[in-house]
Amino acid sequence: MVRLKVNGTDQSFDGDPSMPLLWYVRDVLGLTGTKYGCGIAQCGACTVHLDGHAVRSCQTAVRDAEGKSVTTIEGLHPEGEHPLQQAWLEVGVPQCGYCQTGQIMQAAALLKEKPKPTDEDIDNAMAGNICRCGTYVRIRAAIKQAAG
Repeated sequence: MVRLKVNGTDQSFDGDPSMPLLWYVRDVLGLTGTKYGCGIAQCGACTVHLDGHAVRSCQTAVRDAEGKSVTTIEGLHPEGEHPLQQAWLEVGVPQCGYCQTGQIMQAAALLKEKPKPTDEDIDNAMAGNICRCGTYVRIRAAIKQAAG
């Protein structure tokens, strides 16, 4: 049995411990904000926090979360009022919106590590998150606004 905490709530899972964390949070817990993108940890759509660090949940097994804390987009702020979530809306970042939860989770990890990131810091941290609509300029602006 794998025991972990998801968005502040103790959870246990007695299924296949090699199941990707993505499917656990989406299919078992019903937290569908985390998206499946590529399945090979290259696009960032499935980004969640594991003990505060951004990880790709499509390639992180449930067993790797044993005894750890997982935060999904639903747990970032209970009312969706995290500074990044607010900046995303104010700047008008989303176009199709599919990648945005992964983008926000990656950006939240960046701001935790570097509260006042430079453009270079933002570009480096966000490089592994793909936006098919190309909203990168707005993503950077929203991160800077949230950091401001």
